[in-house]
Amino acid sequence: MKHLILICSLVCLSVSAFSQTGILRGTIRDGKTNEAIIGATVQIMGLATPMGGSTDVNGQFELSKVPAGTHTVQISYVSYKTKSVPNVRIESGNATVLETDLLEDNQQLQEVVVKAGRTTNTEIAVVTEIKQIKAMAVGVSAQQIQKSQDRDAAAAIRRVPGVSIVDNRFVLIRGMGARYNSVLINDVITPSSEVDTRSFSFDLVPSNIIDRMIVYKTGLAELPGDFAGGAIKIYTKRRPEQNFFDAGVTFGYRGGTTGETVQSHSRGGLNWLGLWSADQQIPSSFPERAADFNSLNSLQRSAYAQLLPNTWALQPMTVSPDMRVALNFGRRFDVGNVRVSNLTSVNYAMTNQAANVELKLYDNDVNANSVAQQYNDATYARGTRLGVLHNWSARISPLFNLEWKTLFNQLSTTETVQRVGQQIANNSDVRAISERFENRSILTTQLAGEHTISDLTKVNWIGSFGYTGRWEPDWKRARYIRTMGTTDPFTIATPQDPTANEVGRFNSKLHEYSYSGVGNIEHAFGNPTDREPNRIKAGVYYEQKDRDFAARFYSYNSIGDNAVTVRGQDIGSVFSPQNVNGSNGLTMLDGTRDLDSYRGFNRYYAGYVSGDVYFGSRTNLTIGFRGEYNDQSLRASINGVDTRLVSNKIFSPLPSLNLTYKLTDRANVRLAYSSTINRPEFRELAPFNYYDFNLLADIRGNTTLTTATIQNVDAKWEFYPTSGELISVTGFYKHFINPIESFLLLQPNSLAYTFTNAQSAQNYGVEIEVRKGFTESSSQFLKNVSVVGNLSLIKSQVNVGDVVTAPDLGGEIQKYQGVTDAKRPLAGQSPYLFNAGIYYAAPKSGWQGNILYNVFGQRIFAVGNIRNPTVYEMPRHVVDLNLTRTFANRVEIRLGIQDILNQYVRFSQDFNRDGKIGNDVSSQTPNADQDIRKFRRGSYYTASVIYTFGRRVIVP
Repeated sequence: MKHLILICSLVCLSVSAFSQTGILRGTIRDGKTNEAIIGATVQIMGLATPMGGSTDVNGQFELSKVPAGTHTVQISYVSYKTKSVPNVRIESGNATVLETDLLEDNQQLQEVVVKAGRTTNTEIAVVTEIKQIKAMAVGVSAQQIQKSQDRDAAAAIRRVPGVSIVDNRFVLIRGMGARYNSVLINDVITPSSEVDTRSFSFDLVPSNIIDRMIVYKTGLAELPGDFAGGAIKIYTKRRPEQNFFDAGVTFGYRGGTTGETVQSHSRGGLNWLGLWSADQQIPSSFPERAADFNSLNSLQRSAYAQLLPNTWALQPMTVSPDMRVALNFGRRFDVGNVRVSNLTSVNYAMTNQAANVELKLYDNDVNANSVAQQYNDATYARGTRLGVLHNWSARISPLFNLEWKTLFNQLSTTETVQRVGQQIANNSDVRAISERFENRSILTTQLAGEHTISDLTKVNWIGSFGYTGRWEPDWKRARYIRTMGTTDPFTIATPQDPTANEVGRFNSKLHEYSYSGVGNIEHAFGNPTDREPNRIKAGVYYEQKDRDFAARFYSYNSIGDNAVTVRGQDIGSVFSPQNVNGSNGLTMLDGTRDLDSYRGFNRYYAGYVSGDVYFGSRTNLTIGFRGEYNDQSLRASINGVDTRLVSNKIFSPLPSLNLTYKLTDRANVRLAYSSTINRPEFRELAPFNYYDFNLLADIRGNTTLTTATIQNVDAKWEFYPTSGELISVTGFYKHFINPIESFLLLQPNSLAYTFTNAQSAQNYGVEIEVRKGFTESSSQFLKNVSVVGNLSLIKSQVNVGDVVTAPDLGGEIQKYQGVTDAKRPLAGQSPYLFNAGIYYAAPKSGWQGNILYNVFGQRIFAVGNIRNPTVYEMPRHVVDLNLTRTFANRVEIRLGIQDILNQYVRFSQDFNRDGKIGNDVSSQTPNADQDIRKFRRGSYYTASVIYTFGRRVIVP
């Protein structure tokens, strides 16, 4: 019996070892000319069954199913000296890259240089990584991004199951709002790119700097606990495969924008770099407090107003094509025994977007389609972006790697809106103008170290600094009115009390600094070459975030008998110094409130520990616990007194369990439980009132918001037919306590949003993902084809509770009863998501192409009340087409069409309050669900040329 057990154990061990395989790929070159060697033989020595292959026309080779372990690789070719490369380590499920050269046989053999590393940016590598992650995760690789020709992370992440995009930059996972996502770049939490919401703008990350993106759907102890939809990790490229330099330029044509004549305004300065001239800022001589400014007489206030430039005049212009330029530079060199790598990427883009926006607000009384306001907005926005990635990596020794990574983005938007329509409730024809400039600077830089203490123990640490700056210098707004239906001249409305939605100049600035420290230790038990050894992990995370926000608003009002004549002048002259004279024309008031400025402080402390428990060879349970303590406070100066507005100190215990059962070597069943949270952001808490001209809406914070808690349960079946293929089905359930949502305030004939906590919510659904290739097909065409598709079906329901705590129109906190539906879907939650893509890639011919499709179900944009119905964002079917041709491995030409169907972006209110948007003839009020805002973005055509000056050695 003992012998039988021993024999069975050895057989099982042999089978297990045989199933643990990896990939060896690389390039062989001539040591003198650096040209590729075609037909060189590459062999793995010492195996019972010989294994080898030969290099192709590019000198490249790939050996699959190489047994895991350390091997000697022999390379030979006629007239060249045979080379043996020892100690080449193959890791199970991973790809090892080997690049070396051969010397001619008549030369003396010189030192052998072996360079090997783990590939992380291919589809196979990402699928392998996802397979080995204990949590449920999905991802997208640099290789797939290249196939899709996605310009940035926002476009690329649409390929991930359960992910959709809002406004071409914000990510929704499992149909949940952007606030329920946590975003990390190189394992450090990113600063929010927005002021008004908790969200990260994914269009800030150009696709050419991405190594891979992994989306975690379930919690792990080492992940931040502030998420419910997903935790998204973006990894930028670490080091080049070899020295290279390439440059690319892209020109874009957008239907309805490019070549059209539009109205814009000047900002001066280096506007093309996202900067503006100094005269756009409020002079330092202005009194700091509104009370001091308004106590001055009208002549003194007008003297201050004359210091502001009269830059209101609109300028017609013809929209030029979009342009993007990218420069990528990589170097590897040795300093003594230290291998140093540098990767630098510089991206610049100037883009344009024009649209005609239909905008309507309704009375929403018993009569359907009773319009209160209706407008057509001619909008034009020019955006610029300057992005720099600068990474350094130093391999100090085989046991110590040091990295410094920096990512910087400078962005600007110059937006002009001309509004024409009627305010029917006030019997007024309206012509309004908005001239807005926004600048954002976002910087993250980090120093990271990886230490291998032994084969079983590894330590890593990160120190990080982040900065976010946002400026809205001199946002100018004006509204001309006349009696509706008459031919009277239009005159600017100048109320006596400063009002944000009337004439005035708005300035704001935000500075946010974050400091982070991360430390992790991992220890494996048993044989370190095991495919999945038992491990224990522990770590700490600290983040300090300080925000300083200040806004100023100045309004013009009338004075003297000549004011009516002055107010009738065109926008370019009405605010000239001779008219803003303080005696017989216009003067200025300061409408700034003390609460228009605030300071936010957040201290975040976290620690975790997790470990693996194996129940036999097929079952693994990962148990983790994370504790997070968060101290969040908000302060403002009220009447000159520093006042604490918010103080939230919360400790959150966050356990997690992840169970994996291996049905076969290619199929798993996973079960997961995790407890997570969702914290309010500074802007959601701050009682600052912000007027959004485009939405005709006020947005204000709610100081009573509290942290939401979420319990998450997931079950998943996954099957890996081959190393690059995947089929999976996932079911999930989430239960929320105090979910945070956007809420419409009770305000007649206009819109005002705030943020509230509902009592509870639940969310459940199923996701299906398929990645399929046809490499075994007899058709050469099908061998080059792969298909990716994912479908999510989701059901959600919110229990609002008896009371809604929210500010009223004056900002005072009130408790409202019976003002909204007691039960409805979760705000921002789509009932379905579907993505699909067909890819064609023929490396030998240089052709690549794909067609991509994306759609989401209607989702709540803003929760309604008894006065204003709930507003939904409606589905859009999006189809993209891309084609690429590579010539001589140096020149790449790309052609693309995005959003071929060009369907309306549409927001509709549910007048029938039945949860459906449409014309239900069975309803008592048919044809009553109304569009409140809709427009087309225009199909987008791009042509790119990329030239590589230094050849990339490894082409996945």
